[in-house]
Amino acid sequence: MNVSIFGLGYVGCVTAACLAKGGHRVIGVDVSPAKVAEINAGRAPFFEPGLDDLTRAGVAAGRLSATGSAAEAVAATDIALICVGTPSLPDGAQNLDYVRRVCQEIGESLRPRPVDRFFTVVVRSTLLPGVFDDVILPVLSKASGREAGVDFGVVQNPEFLREGTSIADFDNPPFTVIGQINERSGDQAAALYANLASPLFRTTPDAAAMVKYACNAFHAVKVSFANEIGNLCKKAHVDSHDVMEIFCQDTKLNLSPYYLKPGFAFGGSCLPKDIRALQAVARLSGVGVPLLDGTLESNRRQVEMAALRILKTGAGTVGLMGLTFKAGTDDLRESPQVELAAALLARGRSLLIYDPNVQLSHIVGLNREYLQSRIPQIADILCESPDRLIRESGVLVLGNKTPEFIAALAGVRPEQTVVDLVRLVTEPGTLSAAYDGLCW
Repeated sequence: MNVSIFGLGYVGCVTAACLAKGGHRVIGVDVSPAKVAEINAGRAPFFEPGLDDLTRAGVAAGRLSATGSAAEAVAATDIALICVGTPSLPDGAQNLDYVRRVCQEIGESLRPRPVDRFFTVVVRSTLLPGVFDDVILPVLSKASGREAGVDFGVVQNPEFLREGTSIADFDNPPFTVIGQINERSGDQAAALYANLASPLFRTTPDAAAMVKYACNAFHAVKVSFANEIGNLCKKAHVDSHDVMEIFCQDTKLNLSPYYLKPGFAFGGSCLPKDIRALQAVARLSGVGVPLLDGTLESNRRQVEMAALRILKTGAGTVGLMGLTFKAGTDDLRESPQVELAAALLARGRSLLIYDPNVQLSHIVGLNREYLQSRIPQIADILCESPDRLIRESGVLVLGNKTPEFIAALAGVRPEQTVVDLVRLVTEPGTLSAAYDGLCW
């Protein structure tokens, strides 16, 4: 198929490269000339395991390219995937500016297109129920001068990609969900995933949108639940990982062990934003959601608890290993590790940071803005290797599960303390330094 993808962020770039690998001809569209140039040069504009190779292969095969022109992309393709961001507004509601803008561009680009060349718009961006009918359809229809479902197709098709494992997740998703307004639209979208073995569900657009939120809300709840159990276990001198390992054996009622490991706070581009969006809708609807309200508060307290444990060591210099919210990504948006670093600096501690995936020269856009707003002195405290942290820090903090950190800990000294937020160290007795797990 001839496919255009609007928005070359994490979801858009991974989707583009994976579809090109599957034999489709893909044109990426983005307002950033830098991203367009990177793709056309056969390079991914950010770090994601395997994405550089996949991008290079797609461009070399002539199946992947990028442009800044929406009209050019729509004219050359028969299906468009919207993969732009839906960040939070100050009140927690979704900012739909990027979605509106892209729908306007696609709609205007459809005007000169012959009506007999059926075109389908696939919305991959995370949207709340109601947005499809209230925003997507009206903007597309008005801009194109055509009737959705008759002159062109539209579907809601949420993604289930995890940063760090997104290529494997694209190839082996838990399921594919297509919210269609008619069979023809759904058929064209389903053809994109014909080579995937996962179950395919076709439903309404709002139901498809809510599946995404149900999944992310449950993931967020599981993280906070496990952390609270872990905190209680710590107080009672019980091994929380032993408790949760047994708990997770109940696959009939407890569903899945994923996320159910006591550790640090959740973060990233999805969970915090999507919980806030549901809270905003609940407030407008007069519906109480105390568990969701409590989840974000519990998450905030997990960051505060980590800060207190680090401060309790009395160390003047803190070495933070891992700044991104998870290993295997360079995404810093709403990273609790960034919030922890800011809290420690605000309380007068000297700070050194090392993360192999964080290089200031490669951090752009919202990632860079967020990082510099929370840690203005980042250029002075970001280290190129863990050696300086080990040498100068009184306490070393393991912020994510980057495997490289284990080898670095071989150089710790008896007078130092290792505070493990993610249980990267499974055998604390092998360390020369004192060891403190966050909630185990």
